[in-house]
Amino acid sequence: MKTFVLDTNVLIHDPESIHSFGNNKVVIPMAVIEELDGFKHLNDERGRSARLVSRMLDALRTKGRLFEGVKLKGGGTLVIELQYQTDLPNGFMTSQVDHRLLGIALLLQKKGEKVFFITKDINLRIKAEAIGLEAQDYEKSKVKVEELYTGWREVPVAGKMIDTFYKDQKLVLKDMPFFPNEGVLLKDEANASKSALAKYNSQKKALIPLFHLNSVPWGLKAHNTEQRFAIELLLCNDVSLVTLIGVPGAGKTLLSLACGLQKTVEEKQFRRLFIARPIIPVGRDIGYLPGSKEEKLTSWMGAIHDNLEYLIDHTHPDEKTEEKIQYFFETGKIEIESLTYIRGRSLPSQYIIIDDAQNLTPHEIKTIISRAGDGTKIILTGDPYQIDNPYLDASSNGLTYLVERFKGQDIFGHLTFTKSERSSLAAMASELL
Repeated sequence: MKTFVLDTNVLIHDPESIHSFGNNKVVIPMAVIEELDGFKHLNDERGRSARLVSRMLDALRTKGRLFEGVKLKGGGTLVIELQYQTDLPNGFMTSQVDHRLLGIALLLQKKGEKVFFITKDINLRIKAEAIGLEAQDYEKSKVKVEELYTGWREVPVAGKMIDTFYKDQKLVLKDMPFFPNEGVLLKDEANASKSALAKYNSQKKALIPLFHLNSVPWGLKAHNTEQRFAIELLLCNDVSLVTLIGVPGAGKTLLSLACGLQKTVEEKQFRRLFIARPIIPVGRDIGYLPGSKEEKLTSWMGAIHDNLEYLIDHTHPDEKTEEKIQYFFETGKIEIESLTYIRGRSLPSQYIIIDDAQNLTPHEIKTIISRAGDGTKIILTGDPYQIDNPYLDASSNGLTYLVERFKGQDIFGHLTFTKSERSSLAAMASELL
């Protein structure tokens, strides 16, 4: 039997993590309980996760004494550990919670147990290894980002097959599996200038033409193949969950906003365009900013405002751009919100855009999607290589996890952007820096 000692950040990342270690021993140090107690008053995901873990542990008390060990549903045993090693090497002060966690892991190892110290803190893993502990990241929700589903591919075919596709408005490629809503660029093997854009329809089990191939949502024209596939997903009524990831300047947010305005304002398909972003970099909520919630969000949502300004100017350039944007907010056609306040809300018939979703954990992603009411479409955008959350990386963030888990579902569409359209300078920076 193995022994897994969990850090606080693992439980905050995934409150259900105690059930993820099979028929083994899971140890939660008392110092972790103390840290969770400090988080429980926060009105953010840390606070909600801390409260959820506390309730789970309280429920387990009905099965026995936590300090002696209780059985988990996966067959393992959970133990709340009180003791900790006091003879740590010089420089490891036991007044620090992290070092007390290492002390407990070291004590259990000296008792002959096969110990694994699980933490999402990179520096703490280094410290654990320095004193002879086996330290690992929590990897249940990790994906191989280099193998992540791209959402589209180029397929070389005979020229006559492209002719058949245009004639019959469908094409069956029997020996080539596709995912639902996957984009396909058909290219003539003998003539590179001859091509066709298609997507896979799982009901017809065939490639079909794009419904929105020539669409110009809110006056915005696609600049490349990737953007054409993205617009198809963003405008298609049958696709209720879309993820867009890729390099800065690829148009992820701009395209999402343009299609959101098109479906909400022009076509009136949705009641409201709802936009939200996680509050991450400073490690605190927006409460520290001065002013009302709306004023705070205006400061935080500068990138969204810039894109809206561009779209309004792009379609009807004049000096009343700000007034037009304000009109959309005052009439309720557009709402901007912090993800901190999205929990508990039911959001029916809305076009929801979650920007910078790479900073969310899988648990937070699940919370957001569960807010969707009838007739709601959710778009999540982000770049997995630009993460501000210290406990997430390109492989463990909620956005890439979502792509991996939802691929193959009829209501889901994904697009990975590789080309930047912001400017030649921005594209060069993405490639060289």
